[in-house]
Parts: sequence; C-alpha cells; structure tokens
Amino acid sequence: MDAITLEVMRNRFFAITEEMGAAIIRTAYSTNIKDRRDCSCALFNVNGDTIAQAEHIPVHSGVLPWGVKGALSRIDMAQLKPGDVLMHNDPFIGGTHLPDIIMFSPIFFAGKLVAFVGNLAHHVDVGGMVPSSLTPDATEIFQEGIRFPPIKIRKAGVLDQELINIHRANVRTPYICGGDLMAQIAANNVGEQRFEELCREVGVDMVEEAIVELENYCDRRMVAELEKFPTGTYEFSDILEGDGATTEEPLVIKVKIITGGPQMTVDFTGTCPQVKGSINCVRPMTLACIYYVIRAVTDPSIPPNAGSFKRINVITPEGSLVNAVFPAATGSGNSITCQRLVDVLLGALAKAVPDKVCAAATGSMNGIQIGGFNPATNSYFVNGETVGGGYGGIIDQDGTSGVNTHMTNTRNTPVEVLETILPVKVLHYGLREDSEGAGLHRGGFGIERVFEFLTDDINCQIISDRVYSKPWGLAGGKEASGTRFTIERKDGQTIELSSKNRVKFNAHDKFYIRTSGGGGWGDPKKRDPMLVATDVKDGLISRERADQEYGVKLDGKGKVK
Repeated sequence: MDAITLEVMRNRFFAITEEMGAAIIRTAYSTNIKDRRDCSCALFNVNGDTIAQAEHIPVHSGVLPWGVKGALSRIDMAQLKPGDVLMHNDPFIGGTHLPDIIMFSPIFFAGKLVAFVGNLAHHVDVGGMVPSSLTPDATEIFQEGIRFPPIKIRKAGVLDQELINIHRANVRTPYICGGDLMAQIAANNVGEQRFEELCREVGVDMVEEAIVELENYCDRRMVAELEKFPTGTYEFSDILEGDGATTEEPLVIKVKIITGGPQMTVDFTGTCPQVKGSINCVRPMTLACIYYVIRAVTDPSIPPNAGSFKRINVITPEGSLVNAVFPAATGSGNSITCQRLVDVLLGALAKAVPDKVCAAATGSMNGIQIGGFNPATNSYFVNGETVGGGYGGIIDQDGTSGVNTHMTNTRNTPVEVLETILPVKVLHYGLREDSEGAGLHRGGFGIERVFEFLTDDINCQIISDRVYSKPWGLAGGKEASGTRFTIERKDGQTIELSSKNRVKFNAHDKFYIRTSGGGGWGDPKKRDPMLVATDVKDGLISRERADQEYGVKLDGKGKVK
C-alpha cells in the first residue's frame, strides 16, 4: 500500500475511535465519565490486536487490547453474530480492576467477521465492601465487587434484561451505572457504523490490507527509535508505602532495562511478591506502563497500534506485584502501583537518554473515593476522584502543575459538580505552596483541596502514596514535598493520615488533601532569579523557600536584591 493511502486509512481508523469517545462522554450518566472522562475506545483486528486506540487514558493502552484478547480466548468465536456485545471486568482475563468494565462488539461485513470495536469505562460502583468498590484494605478480589466473565449483554441486537437486572441488583447507584452501560453500548454502535461505512466506501479488501500495513509501519518506526538507544543495561528501584491492608513497610519495585539493536527487554525480576492489599497489578497493567513510557521517550507520534510494541520483551515474575495471580485484590493497582512503575522505568531510562526523561511526578493518582447514604435525597451517592499533582522538571522546562500525571489522563471534577452530587462543600481549591521540587527547571506544584462534609456516616477511601517516599529529582534537582492527608473533626481534633486509609466523616468534619508536586531537574541555584521572584509573587513559593532552596533574596517589594 502506498504511503498516502496508508496515512489516509490510519487517520480514518483513529477518527472512528475518537468519535466513539465523544459518544460515550456525551451519553454517560456518571460524573466519572461525562466530566472526568475515565474511558477509552479502540479498534481491534479479528485476533484482538490493536488497530487504533484513541488518546484517552494511558493505563488503558495495554489493558483494553489484552482484555479483548483474553475474552476471545474464552469464547466460541464461531457463535458470534452481528449485534452481539460482550462485556467483562475480570482483571485475570485482562483488565485493571473490577470498576473498569470492558465492552466489545464484532463487526461483520458481507457476512464476514472483519474486526472488533471496544471500549473500557470506569464505573463509580460495582458493589463490594465499600461505596465505589475501591478500598486499600481489600485482601481478595471477592471483596471488590461483582466480577463478570466474558458474557453477551446484547445478543444479536437484543439486550439481555436478566443480565442487566443482575448488574443493577449489585451496585449502589443502579440508575447511574446502568446508564453508563448503555453509553458504552452506544459508543460501540458508533464504531460499528463508521467501520462498516469505511468498508463500503473503499472496499473491505483495502481496509484489511491497511490493517496489516499499519501494523508493519508502526513496527518499522519503533525499530528505528529503539536502534537509537545506546547499548547497555540500566537499573532502577523505588518503593511503595505499604500495601494498605497488612503492612506499612516499604515494598520494592525493581526494573532492569536492556537496550541495543531493534528491541528492548524490560525485566522486573527482584520486585516484591504480590501482597494482601489491593495495590497488585496484573500483567496487562504493567504492559500499559511500559507502552506509555516507551512512546514518551521515543516518538509519541508513533500510533498506539499492536505493531508499535512487538519488539518490547517484558519479564514479569508470576505472583509478583507486577503480575499478580488470582485471587489477589487489584483495586488500587492502577492508582498507585502503575504510577510507581512509570517512575522506575523513567529512572532507569534517565541513565540512557537523560535529555528525554522528567524527574518523578506526584507519584500516585491520589484516589479519593467518597460514598454513603444521603437522608436529604433518600438515596446512595458515590464519587471517585483522582486529585492531580505536579509533573517533574525536565532538561528544558518546568513541570506542569495541578494535573493528573502519567498513567491517568482524567480531568478534575468541577467544584460546582462535586457540590451537586455529594453532600460536601469545597472550602478551598488551588495549587499547594512550596510543594514543588526545586531545580534549574522546577517541578510542578501539587493541589490543595479542602472538603467540609454536610451529613453523617460518609465513607472515604484514600488510595495514594508519596507521603514519606517523596518524588525524586534529576541532575541535581531536589525532591518534592510529600503528600499529606489531614482530618479536622468538628470538635477541633486533628488527625494526620497515612497514604492508604479508610475513614468515616460526619457533618462539619473537614478533610484537607495536599498532593505532592514533581521533582526538580538541575541545580536550583542556577535557576533564573526572575522566575523565582515570579513564583513568589504568584503565591507558589514562599520567600523563605526562595532564599533557602534557590538562593534568591527579595526586597520588600518582591524585587530580586
């Protein structure tokens, strides 16, 4: 296939997935999808390999294709019919955690199976021991909610109402969660229609040829990038602050990356065994982190396609934190462990390609799950939030502030929405002063958010990290401030919490969330004093920190002395 035709077809494939994303966001019921956009959409060939995946959530880049492939290995593909929709949420078949429900549909053209279209969306509740189904102290997957094997929620165009009723009976917010299921089906409908239109327009033979050629094209481009790496072996390790259930002892994640030639080996041998708490990752989650980092340090314009990652050899010891086996709890793995996997991968690659790697970011998705029963509305409420932080500095720029980093790409929930869907009042929301890692290029700033609760008996699960294992700097840059979680009870009692916790709030209790910034890059004493003065003027850095960390003294008017 000539280059121009292939490029046109590539863009047509990706346009389908982007339109699917627009469909699910516009039709979803939950804040988690319609506002935070915690969902991803993709096209797959008849084997379940990725053709195109929209640029939605990085952690889904490895999970969604392996979720489809895992499901296909467990069903009779000869029994698939037009109008079928399959769903599952089993991490051990291919996924992340139970709230991430995968739905995919076969696409037939002229009676022939030609592709699959699918999406993954995070549901606010799938049952289990707490509202939101996510808690750091779960010790087995059975505590985390209802688990669906690959099943047909729609058969030849007809919804299975009995299955939908089973789902509704096991979740705390059936109206919202049921609406999100329908939004996922709607997104697949769009993908099917657009793919069939493409087959009619250019012919199914050209479409199938383009699928093969695109995979080969992506493979060639990635080979060219991998051959640019210096030959060598690069190692790095970092820790997690306990498992949230049985220990607060440091848990080691260790990686060795071997480069040289048209391939790369990523070896996690030496990483701690899987744990009792819910921070375990299944192998597809680990693969997603590797895919993200490799694209970030090579050429991000290489499309996310199965061919882009064929040359990456990955070793994940079975039964370890990065390849957990049944019945491990996995609810917090993507929120915490995946972010730390990115840190160790970048830490190792910083020794090979230092000009392409940022210092450590906030280090966690800082998951805050809030739920309970509101007497004022006589109904259950559930909401999950990932509170952003700071990116690490890099060789030519400061880290970005107040954003979700690396493996999550979700938006923040607007204050007005939070106060509408939850019995809370947001007292403060802004960037956290002095939270950055100092450097020639400083890290981004974390977030400070303060809630006041308006009713009693509210459940809150804190799924975070980097309270004492702070985001590290590079090239002489300093570490960032650690994350902090503080409760102020209505009687004035103050309680400092660890990074993983399950707590109860009552009316007029306050909850202070302070996330970490990103590590700095380079010697902070070499930073432009005018940039430091600007940060002081903006209320991001205190005068004391400007003096102590950057060596910049300011006069009474904020001018550099």
